[in-house]
Amino acid sequence: MEKILLSNMVFYGFHGVYEYEREQGQRFYVDVEMLTDTYEAARTDKLELSVDYTAIFTKVRDIVENQRFYLIEALANKIAEVVLENELVISTTVRVRKPSAHIPGALDYVQAEVTRGRE
Repeated sequence: MEKILLSNMVFYGFHGVYEYEREQGQRFYVDVEMLTDTYEAARTDKLELSVDYTAIFTKVRDIVENQRFYLIEALANKIAEVVLENELVISTTVRVRKPSAHIPGALDYVQAEVTRGRE
């Protein structure tokens, strides 16, 4: 098994518990890690035998930029569900970072991480 990673994708979204977060929006950083079997794709150099990460990027961007969630956990879960629609993905770990979380203190970001696989 191999991993394909899309790391530190940056999108502007309108997610959060507070109304101003849903109105003004903010940046979100997303990682998608996909466990897959790339042996045949690597051997034959055929895209159709591997995960098209451009297509995954486009789907993740659509979710982050066009849907709204109160919780970044829910956002990460939705991304994982969509990634698993690709039959070549065995499991996925999705990390969503929110650097402008409304917390009274200094921190780099708040992160939610979900791992989902095929049942």
